[in-house]
Amino acid sequence: MAQIEKIIEGLDSVAITGHVRPDGDCIGSTLALYNYIKENHKSIDVSLFLEKAGEEFNYLSRIEEIKNDADDKKYDLIFCMDSSSADRFEPFSQVYENAGKKICIDHHVSNTGYADLTILEADASSTCEVLFTLLDSEKISKTVAECIYTGIIHDTGVFKYSCTKRRTMEIAGFCMDMGIDYSSIIDNSFYKKTYVQNQILGRALLESVLFYNGKCIFSFVGKQEMDFYGIDGKDLGGVVEQLRLTDGVEVAIFIYQVDEETYKVSMRSKSLIDVAKIATAYGGGGHARAAGFNSKLKNVHAIINKISEDVERQYGELDK
Repeated sequence: MAQIEKIIEGLDSVAITGHVRPDGDCIGSTLALYNYIKENHKSIDVSLFLEKAGEEFNYLSRIEEIKNDADDKKYDLIFCMDSSSADRFEPFSQVYENAGKKICIDHHVSNTGYADLTILEADASSTCEVLFTLLDSEKISKTVAECIYTGIIHDTGVFKYSCTKRRTMEIAGFCMDMGIDYSSIIDNSFYKKTYVQNQILGRALLESVLFYNGKCIFSFVGKQEMDFYGIDGKDLGGVVEQLRLTDGVEVAIFIYQVDEETYKVSMRSKSLIDVAKIATAYGGGGHARAAGFNSKLKNVHAIINKISEDVERQYGELDK
């Protein structure tokens, strides 16, 4: 019996949540599990708590049923998906605290082990990949397959990143065999940009700066620019990925201003530098090639100087 079947057997109520500013893997994994329980265990009262997802994910079944605010119900169990620490789903901490049992399903090596049970595969491409291995494949519908495939393509950069393994492709193939419109999912949820998103991407690229002998690149978007374009953090997806593609660059860093005191830092690397190691040192996390953290340093240059020191330290270790 698949592990999820054992875990939820005999339960009356289940809650599901994921991290703040949910990305494709978070949305995909939470909705995949939600749909799976809804379709196969109709006697279980299941609720999904998540911050509002981007409109590009509206093709996913039951996305309109996501609850954006916590409630005070005491669920028998809560699944925390794609969340390496309890503060990652802080808006729904009340639901978490009230739940009888806490289970985390994740793939972040920086996971703190906060739940009663943590199902962690640090070498998996995504939480969706981990979740797939826990489900009964004979009970996976097309709607669940769409969610799983969505999470995989977003956390692998459409199968480009080093986290993509044979099993990743086999799971994607399974989902494709279920009849999902995989081309549309890739185009409309991963690549498609609005006119304003293209404008801010162009500005971020135009104002990017190379440093550390061209091995690193960074760009920054301030609160003033974000207010001018009428955007928020969800509109900045893909900027750091485009920076990473710059010829000769090993590490790409993109920073945007959340408020007067907080900066959101996203990092990507190609093959040598472990950006998760850097992010973890500042209270963040992620994967070796994709990670991030929030910073309250006084300005962007202070943040870049710190990261530069960390990158230099890792290069020094590689030279030994």
